[in-house]
Amino acid sequence: MADVLALALPFFGVIFLGFGCGRFSRIPESGLAWLSFFIIYIALPALFFSLVAKTPFHELTNGRFILATTLSTATCFALSFAIGLWLRRGDVAEASIAAILGSYSNVGYMGPGLTLGALGAAASVPTALIFVFDSLFFFTIVPLLMAVSGRDRHGLAATVLLVLRRVLTHPFNVATFLGVASAYFEFQPPLAIERMLDFLRNAAAPCALFTLGVSVALRPMDRLHGEVPLLIAIKLLLHPVLVFVVLSVVGAGHGGFPPVWLATAVLMAGLPPALNAFIMAKQYDTYVEAASGGVLIGTVVSVATVTALLYAVQHGMLPAPLLAP
Repeated sequence: MADVLALALPFFGVIFLGFGCGRFSRIPESGLAWLSFFIIYIALPALFFSLVAKTPFHELTNGRFILATTLSTATCFALSFAIGLWLRRGDVAEASIAAILGSYSNVGYMGPGLTLGALGAAASVPTALIFVFDSLFFFTIVPLLMAVSGRDRHGLAATVLLVLRRVLTHPFNVATFLGVASAYFEFQPPLAIERMLDFLRNAAAPCALFTLGVSVALRPMDRLHGEVPLLIAIKLLLHPVLVFVVLSVVGAGHGGFPPVWLATAVLMAGLPPALNAFIMAKQYDTYVEAASGGVLIGTVVSVATVTALLYAVQHGMLPAPLLAP
């Protein structure tokens, strides 16, 4: 248990250190701008490029794993969306943000550091695949739903073009695509570039986690919307269980998935809601308070749930796949 706490507490400790600084310091939110730029456009892209570029290319084309994990995320999104429609009286825009809370893990800020720290370099490929395809799903479905709701002033055709542009130019995705190309051509960057990439990727996790804590601390939360606890339960409890079940079924008859891949997928699914829930809420000016509260509460509750998952993973306590491979 001491090993698990030694792994989990630094992650959550940095988040809550940022949260405390955000609550008690009087630095305006604009002070985060350059740090956020560094994380999104420099440090995390360097991390994902390094992860993917050093992976054998054939491991990056595991369609069954991509299908299983993305389908699980999409199922949680659909369930959360339905709950949002029901409790928000048919408001598609608010239900869309609610669905993000119930299904979009913090795969960018927390995912890589946690899975690699717990499972080693063997977790790099499934981590990168989940990040890329979950992000592609959300960057596509949310703008389309906002166009349908009328909240996005662009027409549907313009929204589709905007989605394509954002997907193709997002720095995380660009870095991952370049990493795939490097893996395919077995490209080795010069030693000086390689050392700079290592320097940058080592800065990614602590900077991102601290920024997450500060960002959550600066968000307003006067009251908790009634559906938020249910959405958090879907995100932290149902999502990892569903990923485990779907991977067990999809992997049956094909030799199954490596245990490290299965553990990585479960850990990624068990992460708290991504800060993107709040960012998208602000972008479309809807469900902002609930999104802020959901990210905060989900992060706090995940201290217990993620630590429990880490303990189960590191002590081989995950159950065997439901169907024999």
